[in-house]
This record gives sequence, structure tokens and C-alpha cells, in this order.
Amino acid sequence: MSSTFVETNGIRLHVLQEGPEDGELVILLHGFPEFSYGWRNQIPALTSAGYRVWTPDQRGYNLSDKPKGIAAYQLDTLAADIVGLIDAAGREKAFIVGHDWGAAVAWWLAAKHPERVSRLVVMNVPHPLVMMKHVRSSFAQMLKSWYIGFFQIPFIPEFLLGLGNWGGAVNMLKRSSNGDTFSEEDIKHYRAAWSQPNA
Repeated sequence: MSSTFVETNGIRLHVLQEGPEDGELVILLHGFPEFSYGWRNQIPALTSAGYRVWTPDQRGYNLSDKPKGIAAYQLDTLAADIVGLIDAAGREKAFIVGHDWGAAVAWWLAAKHPERVSRLVVMNVPHPLVMMKHVRSSFAQMLKSWYIGFFQIPFIPEFLLGLGNWGGAVNMLKRSSNGDTFSEEDIKHYRAAWSQPNA
């Protein structure tokens, strides 16, 4: 797998690339607190099926640029990053696969730039309109979505997750997955990604 940097939308994204150059392009968008490494088990299956796979660290994560300010992380901007990746690959369209926060970006990309999406695969995030409807009308859904507001608070989430060599973030990964999903080697990769300056 090659590791490279791609200029897009005024920033540089770190992108893992694998698969035949002439294969149909698949872009895998990670969630929070993941990064490109989170797709390590899916990439071989896609490349062996003949796809060209690009797996970026989205802006703010791991080795990608980390612009300052909330405005730099609006969904329109994040979707434009992915359009720029499709352009950089020399393609008109791509298969877009998103998980968690990457799924929110994938939904937005498909809504705002449908001509750039061949197929859309969304995991773990409902359509934005459905989500908003249920958050507004269901107290149970509001309770389940509390963390979205929490992560809008400046500095505190990062501080708490980073305590004890990222113990809070490791705990979050392990609590949200099957017991054997993350090896100690995997956790080392995650801690290194989270420890990048301004990540």
C-alpha cells in the first residue's frame, strides 16, 4: 500500500492508495476517532476485486492538514475535499464508502455533488433529514446523540480523551466494538495518530 499526500481544496490530505491504476475508484471515509488505518481489513478485499482504493485521513486527523477554526470543518468543505480527491485521481466519479463521521461526509457529498458519486455505501449514520427528524422528535434519540453536542465544546473532549496516554479514546474504541477488534499493535497506531500535533 502506498502512502502519499494529495493536494485538495487548499490543503494536503494523507492518502493510502492501493489497487490497479485502471480499477474503478473507491474512496473509504473513516469515522471518529478513526483514521485511514481503520480500513486495513477492507482494503485487500476491494483491491483483489479490481478496485483502485484511496483511503484518506480526513482533514484534522493523523497526518493530514489540520486547519484552525470550526469553519474549516463544515460539511460543504469536507465534501469539497473528497471532490478534490476524485479530481486528483483523474476520475469523474467514485464509489464512496463512509463510516460514522465519514458517513455524514458521504451523505453530504452525495447530496451536494451527486454527479461525482458512482455508488454510495453508508454505515452507522442515517440520512441527515431522518436523523434531524428523530433527534427533534424522540427524547430517546436525543439521549443517544448527547455526544455530538459534547464534542462541540472547545478543548474539554480532547483533554479528557487524551488523559493517560489516550486512555479515554482507547476505552471509547474498545467499548464500541467486539472484544477482539483492536489488537495492542492497532492501539499503538491509533495512539500515534491521535498524538499528531493539533489532531
